[in-house]
Amino acid sequence: MKYAAIKGMVISTTSFLLIALSAFTLPRPEVTDLVPLTTAPIDHSLFERLLKKYVNDKGLVNYKAFKADEKELKKYLDMVSSNPPTDKWSKNDQMAYWINAYNAFTIQLILKHYPVASIKDIGSKIQIPFVTTPWASKFFKIGGEEMSLDNIEHGTLRKKFDEPRIHFALVCAARSCPRLRNEAYEGSKLIAQLDDQGTDFLNNPAKNAITPQKASLSKYFDWYKSDWKEHNKSVEYWVNQYSKTKINKDTQISFLDYNWALNEQ
Repeated sequence: MKYAAIKGMVISTTSFLLIALSAFTLPRPEVTDLVPLTTAPIDHSLFERLLKKYVNDKGLVNYKAFKADEKELKKYLDMVSSNPPTDKWSKNDQMAYWINAYNAFTIQLILKHYPVASIKDIGSKIQIPFVTTPWASKFFKIGGEEMSLDNIEHGTLRKKFDEPRIHFALVCAARSCPRLRNEAYEGSKLIAQLDDQGTDFLNNPAKNAITPQKASLSKYFDWYKSDWKEHNKSVEYWVNQYSKTKINKDTQISFLDYNWALNEQ
């Protein structure tokens, strides 16, 4: 039997070969264990181009013409689906992602069923909140997980982020919704965009009719009153943040009927 010397030890040639082979079979650390991966926020410019093309300055959508660009919208949504936010993203980048996703998937839903008079005409005739509504339908995936518009709004944005102004930005394709911006939301300017949405929404008399004596407010301030009242704030506080006409504790507040007609040009 042949022998080989290694660092003063004498071992058989067979043992030597076994040691050498083991170097190739032992598990090696993955590159990701050594170098943390970082994921940059996605580019929303494709969605912005579509918004500028089909949404006017009043937030109304030319769905009929938009049908011609469904493939471009799908291209953007495929990118959204494949690149969910990570905790390495800033809070504002994450919120911008989810707001854009909500609005873009809503547009896709309308286009799929267009022509339609209202988003509420889509799906089950008997609509049970969080069960059989268009918002509860899991018609898309993000990060491989089946999701609904409710999952984005209630399960992600409202649950994870302490920001009631998202209600000025999420648009469910109805006339009484806030204006659909003809630009995408961006983390770097998100707060300015949300403030602009608030000013537009509160000073639109079709959506909030306000006098010092009587304020007929959007149902948003009733539906989401717990959000507006967090951190010892109030509906009055948020209205006065953006409305040119101020209200006070003596102002009589009521809520307008919600117009579910399609936000169509």
